[in-house]
Amino acid sequence: MTKHIIAILNQKGGVGKTTTTINLASYLAKNGKKVLVCDIDPQGNSTSGLGVDKNTLSSTLYDVLFSRAEVSNVTQKIDSKSLYLLPSNAQLAGAEVELVNSENREHRLADILKNLDYDYILIDCPPSLGLLTVNALTAAHEVLIPVQAEYYALEGLSQLLSVVQHVKQSLNPDLGIMGVVITLYDSRNSLSEQVKKELENFFEDKIFETIIPRNVKLAEAPSFGRSIIEHDKWSKGARAYKALAKEVDRRANGS
Repeated sequence: MTKHIIAILNQKGGVGKTTTTINLASYLAKNGKKVLVCDIDPQGNSTSGLGVDKNTLSSTLYDVLFSRAEVSNVTQKIDSKSLYLLPSNAQLAGAEVELVNSENREHRLADILKNLDYDYILIDCPPSLGLLTVNALTAAHEVLIPVQAEYYALEGLSQLLSVVQHVKQSLNPDLGIMGVVITLYDSRNSLSEQVKKELENFFEDKIFETIIPRNVKLAEAPSFGRSIIEHDKWSKGARAYKALAKEVDRRANGS
């Protein structure tokens, strides 16, 4: 059974959520962990970012959610480093509507993931707080929140934290917040430092020590269907995600 299921979530787009999912998963796998990326975002960015053509898939997470396919038949092995993908595409957008009147609608993903044998399952959540995200939070042990070091960074976080708390109280009492990782940080920009201080004041010890810089190599890697390890393992972005993977592993295992 899986040791750690982590929902990577921020309802704001463009904060580095998928970049964090892909590269954190890749470094955890490189470090010897068996890792599954579960793409529950209808945009399918984690799917394409890991080199899978989302437009030619015969079956996806959508089919698994509605018992039209077995999870083992849909899961794809990404490389030799024990990295796997449960892919998605635009078809998943219809799941929000279909789930509304479904029995056990908040637990569909949890039921799929609970007996899988991975060290880590990272769930790339959609940039919204709808039923798909609720499914991710119901399935997860912890939440990792990427927050960009830009103006309005804190906007919407209180709503996100409220949803996490609601799911914890009503659906998943074991859910916790692993931490907040600052992304798109520009050391040359005084605003980035100001936002960093605001986030540290707000979240205190929940802030990861590792900060993800704004980095061209990180931004361009998904267009090649590669993680940053494959694209440019010596870049600043690669070094940051390598450090973040170690920090996540320490937090997840209480060390």
